[in-house]
Amino acid sequence: MSYTIRNLRDVPDMAKKFGHSDSQEAHFAHKELGAETVGFSFQVVKPGKRQAFAHRHEQAEEIYVVIAGSGRVKLDDEAQEVRALDAIRIAPGVVRTFEAGDEGLELIVFGPRHEGEVEIITEDVWGDA
Repeated sequence: MSYTIRNLRDVPDMAKKFGHSDSQEAHFAHKELGAETVGFSFQVVKPGKRQAFAHRHEQAEEIYVVIAGSGRVKLDDEAQEVRALDAIRIAPGVVRTFEAGDEGLELIVFGPRHEGEVEIITEDVWGDA
């Protein structure tokens, strides 16, 4: 088929599957959309919460677009405020994680498909930044 339409809230929530539903949602939609080369996700960080872990990619550049809410993004050792319609380009190798403000934070994430080359960082990278 030459197109696919899916509601992102109907895509399975992987955060729930892996026990992180108290702080976030993570809907990875590339399979449901039939995307061959584009990685795509809808992520929600619940009000006043941080994502359960940080991560980095060895080779993949990603772009995060804040579609609702506000909060902060931690990029390596630097924390930056973000709000609706901010677009954040993150180069390969940069550790990233998000924290939501009082109204929560909703993000769309774009990048190349890059299964298997992600490093999950479970220790606290915020250091109360």
